Order: sequence, then C-alpha cells, then structure tokens
Amino acid sequence: MLLTAAQIHDGIHWLPEGSVIETAADGTIIAIHGAEKQHEATHYDGILAPGFVNVHCHLELSHMRGVIPEHTGLVPFLQQVMQHRFGFTDEQKQSARERAFAEMLDNGIVAVGDICNTTDTLPQRASGQMHFHSFSEAIGFNEMPAKQFDYAVKVYDAFAAQHSDAHILNQSIVPHAPYSVSYALFKLIDGHDANNLLAIHNQECEAEDEFYIQKEGAIRTLLSSLGIDDAFFHPSGKSSLQTYMRWLSTTHPLILVHNTYTTEADITAVQRLHEHVYWCLCPNANMYIENRLPDINLLLRDANNICIGTDSLSSNHQLSILAELQTIKQHYPNIDWSTLLRWATYNGARALQMDSVIGKIEEGKKPGIVQIVDIDGKASVKRVV
Repeated sequence: MLLTAAQIHDGIHWLPEGSVIETAADGTIIAIHGAEKQHEATHYDGILAPGFVNVHCHLELSHMRGVIPEHTGLVPFLQQVMQHRFGFTDEQKQSARERAFAEMLDNGIVAVGDICNTTDTLPQRASGQMHFHSFSEAIGFNEMPAKQFDYAVKVYDAFAAQHSDAHILNQSIVPHAPYSVSYALFKLIDGHDANNLLAIHNQECEAEDEFYIQKEGAIRTLLSSLGIDDAFFHPSGKSSLQTYMRWLSTTHPLILVHNTYTTEADITAVQRLHEHVYWCLCPNANMYIENRLPDINLLLRDANNICIGTDSLSSNHQLSILAELQTIKQHYPNIDWSTLLRWATYNGARALQMDSVIGKIEEGKKPGIVQIVDIDGKASVKRVV
C-alpha cells in the first residue's frame, strides 16, 4: 500500500514534500519513497502521522465520566473520587470501560500507559487492539505498607500472566503520588524490579510541596480526614520531587505525570540525578481539576522527553491525544505542530519503551498511521493503517 498527503510527520519531523509511505498488509512500514511514487499512491487530505501514544490514562475510572464537577482543586477532587468510585454496578463499569477503549481507538491511539488499582482492564489488554503498559499502582502512607504492596503485586501478577504475539503487553508496580506513598512503600516499589518503568503523579497541586516542605496545608488535612496518622513523616524542607527522587534507584526509567507546579529548580535537580526521565503532560485534566496548566515553556526549555496523556474520564471530557495537543497550542501558540506531534508519538513511544515498534514512520516499524484534518481548526483524526 502506498500513502501520501500534503504533509507527513514521521514522529520526529516533517518528511520532504511529496514523500510516499509504503506499508505491508499488516501495517509494517516497508519504505519511505520520494515524489516519484506519488502517481501510484492514495492521497489523503491534511496530515499523515504515526498513531498516538497515550502515556497516562486511568481506563478503569471511565464510569465516572461527568460525575465530579470541574475546577474543584485536587484535594476535593480526590475526596470525591473516593466517595463516588464504587457506587456503580459491575455492568455499568464494564460498559463504560468498553466505550472508553473504543473511543481511544477511534481517536488514533495505538498504545496506552494505563494506571491500575484493579484487574478490571484485563479484557481490554487481551483484545489485541492496542499496546499496553499497565501500571499497578501502590497506595499506602504508613510505616508498615506490606499489605498494600502485596495487593499491588497481585494486580501486577494478573497482568504479567497475559501474553500477546501481536501487541506489547508490559506491566510494573508504581507509586501513586508522593502524598499517598510513604518512604517505606517507595523502597518496596523500588526493590521489586530495579529496571522496571515507573510512573508517578507529580506535583499536581501546590499543597503537595507544602506538605513536604512544612508538613502543613490541604494534604495534611486530607490525610487526617482519612484517619491516616502522619506522625512518622518528617518534612524535608524541599519539594516533593526533590525529596522522593533520592528514594528511587536511577536504574528505573521514570515518567513524571502532570508537573503542574514543577519549578526550574526541580527540573534541574531531577535531570542531574536521573538520566531517563519523561515529563508527561495531561493538560485537559489539569484544566478540569486545577484550572491551571504547567509552565510548558519552562519544560520545553529545560526538560527533555515531554510526552502526552489524557488522564481519566473522571477528570476529562474525552480520551483524545489530539484534543490535548489543541489545548497546549491554544495556551502556548509558540510551540509548533511538529514539536507537539513528536511529543504525542515518538516521545510517548520512548516513554513507554515501545519505540522499537511504534512512534515513528520508519522502515521495519508498525506504528499505525493516522490522518489529521484541519489541525488549526476543528481538527479531527482517524486511523488509516
């Protein structure tokens, strides 16, 4: 099959005008040709690009679409998630997951980094329609977190038992957030597999740093409301990120998610300590919860490896990577589309350690190909390969 368009983005940059993509029947890229093949190719309007990579999603929360109001701030949002999460039947939750998964496929997403507190998404992984890295999330802010860690291991083991010849299915045990994971639990996670890919909700609200610096503020109030005794915790006087990064071995590739309140000093400190850090932006969820975006110009200037996620339907109106890019472009018009598409494809594939297969239109890879129409207007996307 030969395909071409007015513009083709290979995942890193624009290909020369007139380029033609040749694919096998199974979607594997055979070659990239010059304009001499144009007359043989199928022409598409708009842009052709690799399939999108959703680096951060909570597919299992899809039944909470529209349940929590916007702009509550993170702590009230978390309280409402805990209050409402289980007030649904198994059938309602299953149906919502199936619809959300189909929505991701329709929006050109070929791979997902999925946060899991349960094994609810095993059927979606087994469907053979998308690459998965399932992050079994450990939560426990106490000095003796063995019970919480053992539960995360059971979830991990259930995902590890799945195998596929056609799609990547990986998994790891990860910390939820600095305010919900104690030092003891960080160390259990760190020791589970020294090379596992980790992901963590990072600096999503200002109160997180306030808790680590002074042991005061809304996070401490949240813990108290949950009956959690934080007497064992001693503030470091530094930001959460600058503190917990030293609790994790540098052998772990690490995805930092949200980064809404991350500072220049945080970025400098982390990248000095850790070679393989990826900065995942979920702009529509940030706007939904905190009504604030990260300083993306700062991240663009000082951070390497920016990638994109959607978060969950409890904090977003849709699961669309293109919609996330549009929000960034609206608020940061200085960032060009080539850079944004790289974040959404190649960088995401690298973050999830899937770049040997997806993320770039390159000979031998099978990235999926999407068509993007009217990228500066009412942009739409569909999968063509």
